[in-house]
Amino acid sequence: MPGLASYMAQYDHEHSSGWNKLLHSVGIPLILAGIVLAILTKWIWGAGLFVGGWALLLLGHRIEGNHPAFLQGPVYLLVGPIWVAKKMWMVVTGSHHRTQHAETSDTTQAKKT
Repeated sequence: MPGLASYMAQYDHEHSSGWNKLLHSVGIPLILAGIVLAILTKWIWGAGLFVGGWALLLLGHRIEGNHPAFLQGPVYLLVGPIWVAKKMWMVVTGSHHRTQHAETSDTTQAKKT
């Protein structure tokens, strides 16, 4: 059975478009907030956020031209929120810029050789 790192790598590979990443970064938290609101307060607000979040995810996949990862297995319904949380943590801590800079340097270095 693959580990979390394998699932995350596959998820990242299937979400390479900047628009898809942005739409997932907004849509997944909306889905989670919708679930919480539907359980704890007015279900209509929760349902609206839930449906709106899924609409953003599907739009992102339409733009990228691939199918949602959860069609490969329900485990991706958990991997998605972890992936978004990791991306948000990287932005908050600034490690996103360091990683991006390192990848750019590696690519530039590879082209020179």
